[in-house]
Amino acid sequence: MANYELTVPLTDQDVEQLQVGDTVYLTGAVFTSRDMGHLEVKKTLQAGGKLPVDFAGSVVFHAGPVLRKNGEGWDMVVVGPTTSFRMEPYAEMVGQLGVKAIIGKGGMREGSVKAYQKYKQVYLQAAPGCAVKLAAAVKSVEGGYWLEKGMPEALWILHVEKFGPFAVTMDSHGRSVYQDIKDEALKIMQTF
Repeated sequence: MANYELTVPLTDQDVEQLQVGDTVYLTGAVFTSRDMGHLEVKKTLQAGGKLPVDFAGSVVFHAGPVLRKNGEGWDMVVVGPTTSFRMEPYAEMVGQLGVKAIIGKGGMREGSVKAYQKYKQVYLQAAPGCAVKLAAAVKSVEGGYWLEKGMPEALWILHVEKFGPFAVTMDSHGRSVYQDIKDEALKIMQTF
């Protein structure tokens, strides 16, 4: 288990070095997206439209931030993870866009495990309950794309510095802590 401080955009090499159990801090631009954001990306692509950001090498945080308007801009109040499983139907699309890391809570399922291997991606588990600590690493905010969907559902660009810590719980080599836990639980259940 190693500790890494990585700069976004991430490369295949950045991702391939990461193993389940490693700890990661990020510096650079991180995008937030939840259910409606993923759906908007899908609709935009299907309509042949242009996305508001370039996802190549990006990090997408499954989060619904709370921000405060500050003149023409925004200040981060809190930003914590939301349950990632809801974004599972978009695993292949997210990989095709070039996203290199997903931050969230609760992990993803088999479709994501396969996509992470195919597209060289990782899943980073954020500690629930640390929204204020994570917000402190946000130095500035851009965006508010699709703000008509609501503040938590909008796509935000967070400029972060030493953002984390995040645990690598799914890696580009096919390992998943969540699958390991499930397999172990099933073994134990068979003993009853």
